[in-house]
Amino acid sequence: MNRENKKKSFDKGYYKKHPSNDTFICKVCGRTVVPTGAGSDHRNHCPYCLCSQHLDNEPGDRASDCGGVMEPIAVWVRKNGEWAIIHRCKVCGHLSSNRIAADDNPMKLMSLAMKPVSSPPFPLERIEEMTRLMGGDGELVW
Repeated sequence: MNRENKKKSFDKGYYKKHPSNDTFICKVCGRTVVPTGAGSDHRNHCPYCLCSQHLDNEPGDRASDCGGVMEPIAVWVRKNGEWAIIHRCKVCGHLSSNRIAADDNPMKLMSLAMKPVSSPPFPLERIEEMTRLMGGDGELVW
């Protein structure tokens, strides 16, 4: 089965229990992605740019008709300490969480992790004023 032409040739839920051994071309960076090296039997995103394609409504069902690019927007840490990537579909906005793979680009992962720190939702030059407004003394201690 070819990822780019995902006509259903398997029963619903097939990929939940069976490995996906498909090689595919990333829709974003154009690199060839092979299943080996992921550290898992379920390769679901490009290890170079971390983008994916919207194929599933539920993990492994291949039931989505959207087919949009799933862009990585954040990372989070699961209870067991394992990192996962949050993807958002650029077409329909669907959100999904995918575990990181062993061969994922570490700089891209760290860039996602640092995004809230490097781009806070408020101007940094007003942090002292905002701290005072919230009841703090406004003094920054470094």
